[in-house]
Amino acid sequence: MATPGTSETLPLGGSDDVVRARHQVREVAIELGFDLVAQTRIVTATSELARNTHLHGGGGKLTITPVADGARRGLRLEFVDDGPGIADVQLALTDGWSSQGGLGLGLSGTKRLMDEFTIESRPGGGTRVEVVQWLTRR
Repeated sequence: MATPGTSETLPLGGSDDVVRARHQVREVAIELGFDLVAQTRIVTATSELARNTHLHGGGGKLTITPVADGARRGLRLEFVDDGPGIADVQLALTDGWSSQGGLGLGLSGTKRLMDEFTIESRPGGGTRVEVVQWLTRR
């Protein structure tokens, strides 16, 4: 079973890696007890961020970490690349803005899907996105 504090890092160098990342994140989410709706949200966020890391960041890595905060349990995903970075992070988080002619809902949509969302980027310095989804028991 996924244990809080133990991490697994996956490369994100191509589209096959994006597919592998989605599958691995779903497996960990299932092990942690996330319901189907939460799994779908987590995998959707993973797909978007892994794809961005591959396409816009020139490749990078994903670190998957089960986390705990007292009795609360969750899943943290960290996407890191050494690519060109994002010139204007606030603009990139605006619904409808796209650097490549898409719908412009990737980063902003991912931010809405997850409980926590942090992005750090600078031109020429790569990008780091961390998201967390907390497990809520009913």
